[in-house]
Amino acid sequence: MADITRRLGGRHLRGAPTAHIRHHRGEKLLHDGPGLSFWFRALTSAISEIPVDDRELAMTFHARTADFQDVSVQATVTYRVADPAVAAARLDFSIDPDTGAWRGTPLEQLGTLLTETAQQHALDVLARTPLAAALADGVRAVRERIASGLGAEPRLPATGIEVVAVRVMALRPEPEVERALRTPAREQIQQEADRATYERRAVAVERERTIAENELSSQIELARREEQLVEQRGTNARREAEEAAAADAVRARAEAARSVLLAEAEAERSVKLAEAEAARSLTLTEAEAARSRQLAEAEAARTAVLADAEAARAVRVARAEAEGARELGEARAEAQAAWLRVHTEAGVDGATTLRALTATRLAENLPRIDSVTVSPDVLTGLLARLGTGAAE
Repeated sequence: MADITRRLGGRHLRGAPTAHIRHHRGEKLLHDGPGLSFWFRALTSAISEIPVDDRELAMTFHARTADFQDVSVQATVTYRVADPAVAAARLDFSIDPDTGAWRGTPLEQLGTLLTETAQQHALDVLARTPLAAALADGVRAVRERIASGLGAEPRLPATGIEVVAVRVMALRPEPEVERALRTPAREQIQQEADRATYERRAVAVERERTIAENELSSQIELARREEQLVEQRGTNARREAEEAAAADAVRARAEAARSVLLAEAEAERSVKLAEAEAARSLTLTEAEAARSRQLAEAEAARTAVLADAEAARAVRVARAEAEGARELGEARAEAQAAWLRVHTEAGVDGATTLRALTATRLAENLPRIDSVTVSPDVLTGLLARLGTGAAE
């Protein structure tokens, strides 16, 4: 679509490189060509925009084969406007001077023309072709027939249209017929798959048998080699036993000779040790006797000295104890005499003094008394006696 703008009371058109512009004012052609840009007056101008680029027209239509089966055809036609002047003269490519949009629908008219023409030729070729042949080679035949038919169609050059290419993408029957046609092929494919499965199983069984035979042969060979190994091990064991026996004999002879030599050396050493021990024992006995005499003499002297010292200490101790006892007796006698003098001077008779002395001695020699229980009778008598004494 052309780009139209308003500036300074006029209009300016700017076209695209793929659009052919034809500008008329009255009967005079002012501008003619692709990608133009010019100023124009809307009231006096007639402008047509013809696209000159390649256009793709997709079409889908139904047709009937020779055996009265309905098929659908999907095709695409590529075309372009080869003569813009002729196309502008045959179709309405005029545009609105205000918006730049086409006033009519020229591309739809071209699409209808191409679709109906292509459909006519496709129906013609499919109507004489059975369904199986149409499905097998119908795409190529329909494409060639549509291309040749469009190329020979006189209306297209008269309209300025050139067909560039024709493509047929699919030629399909109805879904039920398509499923029915697929069934034999599917069955055949399934049979091929089953046969391949059976062959694969047979090959697998054959390979398993070969593997089993190889394993059995391997086991037989291993058993034979194991037998050889056992024999070789027995031979080696016998050889080892013989070698060990010979080595033991040599070792026993060497050990016996060594034992004899060791016994002789040990006997000689024992004799020497006995002689040395006897000499040492004699020397030690003499030294021990001398040391014992010296120890006995020293012990006797020490004992005599200790006895003398103990006797002197005992005499001193005895004298000290006797002196202490004498002094203690004298002190006690003096104390008793003083005590008696005190009682005598106090006018106490001899019987009372003796009782007091006896009570004192008894109190000194009595055991420890924690508590004393005085009965009322004793207490009454004692109080009466104390009262009598106080009255006297």
